[in-house]
Amino acid sequence: MSKAEQAALRKLLERGGEYSQSDDLEALKAASVQAGLVWCVADCEKARSWSAVFRSTVKAVDFPEFFSNGFDGLYDCLCDTLLDQKAGLVLVFSKLHSADPAIVEEDERFKQVLGDAVDFAKDNGRAFIYAIIHAGRHAEAIPGVVHSWSDEPS
Repeated sequence: MSKAEQAALRKLLERGGEYSQSDDLEALKAASVQAGLVWCVADCEKARSWSAVFRSTVKAVDFPEFFSNGFDGLYDCLCDTLLDQKAGLVLVFSKLHSADPAIVEEDERFKQVLGDAVDFAKDNGRAFIYAIIHAGRHAEAIPGVVHSWSDEPS
């Protein structure tokens, strides 16, 4: 990692925000754990709607209860989770199918909520860093083909 990248990473750890170098998450993980930030990964691989993304977020941050299917609930979840952390939180949205029609519709709102959570963290002496690993679009449903959502063959 170059000195410029290290400086940018230090700045991100202090201020929070989006980590755009999703191909180098190991550097972020090492630096964030060293800085005392909690590392969480929301597995969005099977999510075809925002509701499913919200559920994966709840699971990732170990939020005690599911919130409504709205972005206000996501914001509240993130803020409550941030207040529970001493230094802050890193949340990786892994394999988010950001090209799916249901996801595309509210993408800007999602990023706005994440930005608002970054501001909330700053105001409360913490850092909130998020990374989005894009996975394109889910394959189209094929009539007559049943998908098993478990990892085990049936």
